Amino acid sequence: MEKKNFLLIILLVILVFEGNYCERAFSTTVTYDSKALVIDGKRRILQSGSVHYPRTTPDVWPEIIRKAKEGGLDVIETYVFWNYHEPVRGEYYFEGRFDLVRFVKAVQNAGLFVHLRIGPYACAEWNYGGFPVWLHFIPGIQFRTTNDLFKNEMKSFLAKIVYLMKDENLFASQGGPIILSQVENEYGNVESAYGVGGELYVKWAAETAVQLNTTVPWVMCAQEDAPDPIINTCNGFYCDQFSPNSPSKPKMWTENYGGWFLSFGYPVPYRPVEDLAFAVARFFETGGTFQNYYMYFGGTNFGRTAGGPLVATSYDYDAPIDEYGFIRQPKWGHLRDLHFAIKQCEEYLVNSNPTQMSLGVNLEAHVYYRSSNDCSAFLANYGSTSDGTVKFNGNSYVLPAWSVSILPDCKNVIFNTAKVATQKSIDDDGFTRNISMLESSLASSAWSWYKEKVGIWGNNSFEASRLLEQINTTKDTSDFLWYTTSINVDEKIKQHETKELGLLIGSLGHAALVFVNKRLVGFGYGNHDDASFVLSEKISLQSGNNTLDVLSMMIGLQNYGPWFDIQGAGIFSVVLTDLKNSKEDLSSTQWTYQVGLEGEFLGLDNVSLANSSIWTQGSDIPINQSLIWYKAVFLAPEGKGPVSLNLASMGKGQVWVNGQSIGRYWSTYLSPSTGCSESCDYRGAYDASKCLKKCGQPAQILYHIPRSWLYPSENLLVIHEELGGDPSKISLSTRNVQVICGHVSEADLPPADTWKPRVGFISQTPELRLACEEGWQIASIRFASFGTPRGNCGEFSPGSCHANVSSIVQQVCVGKQGCSVPVSTTKLGDPCPRVPKSLAIEALCSG
Repeated sequence: MEKKNFLLIILLVILVFEGNYCERAFSTTVTYDSKALVIDGKRRILQSGSVHYPRTTPDVWPEIIRKAKEGGLDVIETYVFWNYHEPVRGEYYFEGRFDLVRFVKAVQNAGLFVHLRIGPYACAEWNYGGFPVWLHFIPGIQFRTTNDLFKNEMKSFLAKIVYLMKDENLFASQGGPIILSQVENEYGNVESAYGVGGELYVKWAAETAVQLNTTVPWVMCAQEDAPDPIINTCNGFYCDQFSPNSPSKPKMWTENYGGWFLSFGYPVPYRPVEDLAFAVARFFETGGTFQNYYMYFGGTNFGRTAGGPLVATSYDYDAPIDEYGFIRQPKWGHLRDLHFAIKQCEEYLVNSNPTQMSLGVNLEAHVYYRSSNDCSAFLANYGSTSDGTVKFNGNSYVLPAWSVSILPDCKNVIFNTAKVATQKSIDDDGFTRNISMLESSLASSAWSWYKEKVGIWGNNSFEASRLLEQINTTKDTSDFLWYTTSINVDEKIKQHETKELGLLIGSLGHAALVFVNKRLVGFGYGNHDDASFVLSEKISLQSGNNTLDVLSMMIGLQNYGPWFDIQGAGIFSVVLTDLKNSKEDLSSTQWTYQVGLEGEFLGLDNVSLANSSIWTQGSDIPINQSLIWYKAVFLAPEGKGPVSLNLASMGKGQVWVNGQSIGRYWSTYLSPSTGCSESCDYRGAYDASKCLKKCGQPAQILYHIPRSWLYPSENLLVIHEELGGDPSKISLSTRNVQVICGHVSEADLPPADTWKPRVGFISQTPELRLACEEGWQIASIRFASFGTPRGNCGEFSPGSCHANVSSIVQQVCVGKQGCSVPVSTTKLGDPCPRVPKSLAIEALCSG
C-alpha cells in the first residue's frame, strides 16, 4: 500500500512538473528595447497587416489570414469595436462577425501574432468611431478627456476585453498570439483641443492600460507624449523620419496607408505599389523594425457600420487583398517579395545601428554592419524625377527615381522597390468584366413593393416648438427623422391658383428630402468633408393649410476629429421668402417629429414578412419613385465564390439579403468629372488625392454579398429606395474565371525568394511566375510572346521582335495552379539576337 502511494506521489510530481514545463514551453515573453520588439529573447523584424473581423464573415477569416501569411506577414492587427460589443450598456455581444475570440484563435491557428488595438476609440471610418451611442446620453459625460463618467466606462470596457482574452489564454505569456495591445488611438492629432484635460487623460489612459497587466507591451499611435512604458508609434503614408519619444523604445509604424477609404460622391483613390514599397523599404532602411499595412484586407461596411459622414459601403482600401477576398496583383506579390528581401537583412537590422552615407544628390545608403566585411545595405534614390547611378563598395548600381534597392550582403541587389516583376491582374474590378464574371439579371423576377407614407405615419410621433438636432432625437436607432409642420396661407387665392414662395432649408447634414403637400419638391445633401448644406427651392402653396414634410437622413455618424461625438445632424433652419423678399422663419414654429420610416417599424427587411399581404405585387413595377420598398426572390449564382449586386440602376438607399443588410448605396451621387488619370506617377510624395480613378461615376455600384449569407435555393432581396430607381435592371454576378498576366525581361532580377544567404541567387535567370487563386487552375494561355511585346495586361500585342511561345508555356502551365517560366533564350529561343528581350504571358484561370 505504501509502495502504491509512493508511486502515485512520484507520478503526481511528474505530471505537475510536465504541466509546468509545457506551460513554460508554450508561453512567450514579449518585451522591447531601443531596436525592436523582443520575443522570447530575440529581436524581431515584423510585418503586419490590418484585418478587421466584422468587415467580412467568419467562414472566410481563415482564408484571408492564410493569404496574409503567404504574403509575408507575421502579425494581424485589428481594432476592437465597442459599439457592437456593448450595444446596450452592460449587455455584451461576441457572436457572428463580432466573435473576437474566434478571430484571434483563427490567427493563432495560422501561426501568426496579433496586435489587439482595444482603444476603445477606433476611428476606422466606423460609425461613431466605435463608441456606443448610449455613451453620449450619460448626463454630464465628455468623451476622451478627464471626465470620470467617461473614464469609468472606458476602463470597464478595456478590462472586459483584457479579461476575455486572458480567460481564453490568448496573450503571449499564456501561449496565445497577442503580442501587442493598443490603448486610445491617434489622440495626439486632436489632444490640443482638450487642453490640460487632454494631457491628463493621456497619462490616465496609459496608467489604466498598464495596470490591466496584459504581460505584453502597450502602444499609443500618433501620441508623442505617450508616457513610459507605452510605446508611441507612427501613422501615415511615410514614417522613415519618425523617432519614438524615448531612446529606449523601438521605431514602430502602426498605420501605413496602402490606399485610402471611399466616400459617396468622390472618385476611387488608389496607391501605386512602387510608392508603397518605397515607403516600407525607407522605414526599415532608417531603423524601423515593425510596420503595419492599413489595410491589408479592408472588406465591407455591412449594415450601418460605415462611419461618416458619407463613407461608402466598400472598405476595399486598395489593399493587397481586395474587398471580396481575392489577391490584388501586383500589390500583393510585390510586397511579398519586399518582405522576403527585408527578412534577409533581419540579423543585421536588429543588431546594429545604420551607417548613413551620401552617394550624391538625393542618393544615399544605409549600411548595417555585423563586422567590417559583413553587412546589409539599402541604397536609396529619394528624388522624384531622375534616375541615378551610384558607386558603393566598389560596384556600380542604377537606382530608379523614388526607389530603394536592398542588398542583404552589401553586394547583390535582390529587390528594387520600383521594379515590379510580379504577376498582374487584368483589372481590380473583375466583377464588371464579362471575361471574369458570371452575371444574372433580376429583370424576370417577380417584384413586390410597398410605398412608404410621406410624413408622420404612426402614433409614436411627438411635438416640439423648435427644430431638434437629429442625433439626440433618433439616438442613431435609424438614419431617418421626419420634420413636419403646416403652413397656412391666409391670402385669397383664386381656385386652381397657387402662391409662389421660396423655401430655404439649412441642414447640419447629411441629406434631406423635402415634400410640400406630400409632393417631392427637392433633395439636398452634403459631402464627406462638409456634410452641411442649404436647400433652396421655389414652391407653390394653396389657400389654407399646406403641409411641409422634411425627411432628414444621416449617412454614418462622425468618426474623427476633436469633440466629434457632439457634432450634430439634421435641420436647423427653415425660412419662407416671397416675391418681395420678406421672410418668415419657421424654425421656431410647432413641428411634429417621427423617428424612422414606417417600413423600418414594420420590419419589411425581415424574412418573416416575405410573404406578407402588406406587399403589393404586379407586372408593372413602379419605378423612379422616392420612398419605396422593393422585394424579389432570386437564385444564387453558381459556384462558391463571393457575389456582387450591381445597383447602377438605383438611386440611394439600403439593401438586405435574407434579412442581412449589405449596406447603404448611393448610385446617383457622381464624383467630380476631373482629377483622374489612366496612370499615376508613383514618384514623389503620395497623398489621398494624388491617384484617382472613376471620375464622373458613382463611387460604388457593386455591393458584396457574402456567399455564406446565401441559400442554395431561393434568396430574399429587399431594397429601400429613397430617391428613385429601376430594380428590374439590377443584376448579380460572381467571378468564375480570372485573367492573370506577367511581363518579365532578361534584365530583371531573379525572384527574391531564390536568394540564399552566403550562396546568392540559386539561378541568375529571371522567371515569369503565374498563380491562380487557391482551388483554381490555369485553363488556357491567351497570349505568350518572347521578344519585344507591347501593351499591358489585357492588351498585349507582339512587337517587332516576336516568338510565339504559347506551346512552351501551355506545356508548363496549363492544368496547374501556378507555374514558372525561365526568361532565357535557352528555354525560349532567340528570335532577335543582341536585342534586349522580355516575356509577356496572359493566362486564364478557372475555378
